[in-house]
Formats: sequence, structure tokens, C-alpha cells
Amino acid sequence: MKKFSLLMLFCLATISSNAQDIDALLTAGVKNAERFANDYLAPGTNGLMYSMNANWFNTADAKPLGGFEISIIANAASIKDEHKTFLMNIADYNSDPEQDFTVEFADGAASKKVASALGENDPDINILVRYEDPILGEQEETITLPSGIGSQTANLLPTAFIQGALGLSKGIELKARFVPKIDTDEIDFSMYGAGLQVEFTKWLPADKILPVAVSGLVAYTHLDGSYDLTDSSGINGDNQRLENDTNTWLFQLIASTKLPVINFYGGIGYIKGKSESNLLGTYIVSDGPFFSQTIEDPFSVSSEVASVRGTIGTKLKLGFFRLNAEYHLSEFDAFSVGLNFGFR
Repeated sequence: MKKFSLLMLFCLATISSNAQDIDALLTAGVKNAERFANDYLAPGTNGLMYSMNANWFNTADAKPLGGFEISIIANAASIKDEHKTFLMNIADYNSDPEQDFTVEFADGAASKKVASALGENDPDINILVRYEDPILGEQEETITLPSGIGSQTANLLPTAFIQGALGLSKGIELKARFVPKIDTDEIDFSMYGAGLQVEFTKWLPADKILPVAVSGLVAYTHLDGSYDLTDSSGINGDNQRLENDTNTWLFQLIASTKLPVINFYGGIGYIKGKSESNLLGTYIVSDGPFFSQTIEDPFSVSSEVASVRGTIGTKLKLGFFRLNAEYHLSEFDAFSVGLNFGFR
């Protein structure tokens, strides 16, 4: 679990910490840095929202009063080629009539596909920022656009949880999941969630003889993280950091078989979520060798997801030991495995 949590943290940190390259874009103006950061980060934060909502359930058959299950869950959202790049139109970066500089690709292109937080620029892609220095005349800054995680995680965005479920009366089951808080010199990270599953077939007189169970699930998941950029940033300043706050809701209809050893389950659900990333701290941006400006808390960007998903899965029961695997079809496909221990 610890190793998997570190892999998940690596993905989030890499997606986020490349803001140390994004902050170099402050040379091209706060609005331009914000525009780029929004397009760059969105595929990564969106993918994590799908990954963190896998494996909330492994059956529609709610546990009886006092029944419980403890699970170790590993999820991964798959990264498609379309998530790895975005179209950067250089005209958008010169649209502010008040800016006193121009931005262009080093090769003169009007637009091109560049790496998102999930991609990689190979070779590097450079942009030029040209401005007029009152003493030295026309000056030029070269900025290398940041790459993302590329192939470093085998095109996967992992998440992992410890999860618990407790059966109450009348087909009601409470769930909770969390990732142990990680706090280092550079990174603070935590993730947790809670859910409520209700089995409708428990309310029917023929519940004991029905071969299938049908239930509904509502689940909330929260992620927050902070990455300290002060030591790695290429810009002078203080308390430089990127903070992320992500919240999602999952609404799911579930059906499953009710067999002694191996069962199959599936359903259709709806994911809705929002991820906000804030570049905070003080940044001293130089305008030539003699002039500079100080920028406080430069910008905030956000992305949202709202999508239907389909789920299929299977679960093997061997006494108090259970093993399940499932696959989700949505904007970001995801798969998950769970190692479960319980009593019902």
C-alpha cells in the first residue's frame, strides 16, 4: 500500500510540480501563464477524478446488520493519446491589448500541439517572449514549455485506498475510504471519501430467493495536496507553492448476482467533480537586468468533469477472504482490483 501510495503521489506531484516550469511562463504575463496552466493541468486532474472513483462497491448485495468488510484497493485510469496534448494557439497569447510584449513559437508556427501534464514534448518546444527594455532596447526571453509524466507511469493514473464498509439494517451500508496522510518537506497530501449504499431488493418480500440484488450508491471523495516550489522554482520569491483541492460525487445504480463463491456485478453511474489548482506565494519576475515586478498569488485554475460511466466486475469469495476486479467505461476508462477481508 505504501509503495502504491507513493506512485499515486508521484503522479499528482509530477502533474502539479511541473508548475515550477509553468511559473517561468509568468515572464509571458500572468494571464498567459494562467491560460497555459489551465489547458496543461486539466487532463491530469480530470483523469485523477475518474481514477479516485473506482471500486466503491463490489456487489449490490448489502451487508446485514453488523456485517463488515475491510479492503485494500488499487485503481488506475488509462491515459489516451487525446489526453496527452492540447492545441496551443499563439494568437491567444497576444490577445491582450495592454500587454507590452509579444509571444511566439521559436519556429514561427501559428499553433501546434504541445504536451499536457500527461504528455511529453520530444523534442523540446520553445516559445519566445519579446519586449522593449527602456535602456537596452528590444530583448528576448526563451521559455521551454513543460512536459508532463509522459510514459513514466505506463499511461496510467493510479490511486489507492484503504476502505471499510459496515452493514446497517434495512439494506443500508456505510462506506469510508482514505489514504494515510503524506507530509514531507515538499509535499502535503491527503485523500478520503464516504459513501452510502442502499439495496432496494432488501425491501421486497422475496428477497431471500431472488438470484440478483439491485442497489444505489452515493459517494463523495476529497483530495487536497500542496507542493512546495520554493527550492525548485526558477523565479525568485518566497513561499512559492501549488495547492490543489479536488471534490467529486458519484451516483451509481448497481446490480449483481447472489451466488456462494463467484459473482458478477455491474451498473451505470454518473461522476461529477471539480479540481482547483492555485499557484500561491511571491514571484519576482525580471524585466531585463534593471527592472522587475513582484507578483503575489499569481492565479487559480480549475477543471470539471461530468460524465456517465458503465461498470462491469467480478468477485471471488473464499470464506472471509474476497478478491474483486472491475472495469469502467467513461471519458477516462479505469480498472481496479481489491483485496477484501470481511464477515457478513
